[in-house]
Amino acid sequence: MEGLHINSSSQNQSYDYSSTTSNYFEPSVIYVVTYIVVAVGLPLTLMAIYAFYSMVRSDQVAPIYVINLLITDLIQFCYMIVEVAPNVDRNIKIIFIYIYLSAVFASVYFMVCISLERYLVIAHPLWYRCRRSIKTSVVVCVLVWVLSAVCGVCFYFTDVTHTLFAALLLLLPFPLLIFFLVGTLKALSATISVPSDEKRRIVGILVLVLLIYTLLFLPSIIWFLKLYTDGLVDFRLIFLSLTFLRFSPLADLFLYVFMRKGFIDKLLASPYEK
Repeated sequence: MEGLHINSSSQNQSYDYSSTTSNYFEPSVIYVVTYIVVAVGLPLTLMAIYAFYSMVRSDQVAPIYVINLLITDLIQFCYMIVEVAPNVDRNIKIIFIYIYLSAVFASVYFMVCISLERYLVIAHPLWYRCRRSIKTSVVVCVLVWVLSAVCGVCFYFTDVTHTLFAALLLLLPFPLLIFFLVGTLKALSATISVPSDEKRRIVGILVLVLLIYTLLFLPSIIWFLKLYTDGLVDFRLIFLSLTFLRFSPLADLFLYVFMRKGFIDKLLASPYEK
């Protein structure tokens, strides 16, 4: 994350990634990626939020988590705009950095909520039908936002050890996402109450969420762990992780495709029909 300052009292080091990355890379590369992502992703995200909002009914809970995930994407877009905007005060950029970090944490944990909800539909359908409600989902969303904000504040007030703190917080969902996917696949054969097209969409959503997390967030986790263990700044890894994080809001839009009936059902049905 450009502009992220890490002060290490134990190693007497101070890193300013906004300057070090600019000295090592062509800053125009990150800026061009940011412009493209914002120009394409911002209007599409707004349209997806509106479409998902129309789906939220008493018998449809999953879109609530997806809507919140897309709101975290909007926050990330706001940070990107501030980052590339000219003549923005440095203190304002620093404030947006930690708001952005909170949004990243929230984004990861809303992906966990989506996977958990889809897992319960397949693995525990009766329990899910009895317990699901919009009120419960709203409470869970509030808790995720509060915890994410706390994580962002803690990240600000700690020293270089906060890289380990951030890495652990971002790494924690990994085994959960794998468990939900594996558990869903195991429960598929025994589940008869869920239509086959719904099963395919659920599996598609779980696979997509795991891919988004693995491809776009793991590089940042590796960066944090490497910085914590050896205290060295790997500029190539920084550039890679920052670029991948830029694309995470765009990747989230594919959830809209998987949660809408139609073309995706025919696409997912072809492997099962062979």
